[in-house]
Amino acid sequence: MDTLTGPSAIASRYRSMRWRSAGYWLATVLVVAELGLGGVWDITRIPSVRPVVAQLGYPSYFLVLLGSWKVLGAVALLVPRRALLKEWAYAGACFTYTGAIASHLATGYALGEVGVLALLTALTVLSWALRPPSRRTSTAPLAAAVRDTPGVAQALSVTGHGAASAGPAIADADARWKER
Repeated sequence: MDTLTGPSAIASRYRSMRWRSAGYWLATVLVVAELGLGGVWDITRIPSVRPVVAQLGYPSYFLVLLGSWKVLGAVALLVPRRALLKEWAYAGACFTYTGAIASHLATGYALGEVGVLALLTALTVLSWALRPPSRRTSTAPLAAAVRDTPGVAQALSVTGHGAASAGPAIADADARWKER
């Protein structure tokens, strides 16, 4: 019996996929919950949030702006398909958390929250890394753009950024450009 398709290999692969899916959803639910709930708290400017933002040196209207983007990011992470929108939401969440870490470190205010913010950053990265293929962006449009843009293919080969090893598509585009 083939070891790659035997019952134990299939069962092992299935268990791995289940753990990956569980890790993805656990991380995603925690990130979405913080973005959603934190966003609503920011928009409504609840009394426990206002002094923190003021102490960090931001105006109170910043809460409404940040909260609106957080809620939209939470929705984007839950909506099916729309992989590019999810990429932007993940980036926004990372900017939010790392920006908050930098603000706390710069002002020295509530340094105990830095650990929580680092954990939220790690959960965001984990959710992004474990997301299923249906929630990922495709690199096919980028490859097609590079292949169909002779100047880009030429620049890659001239500057030595791996055009020769990037595959026949780029090499073919490069050859077509040189024929012109």
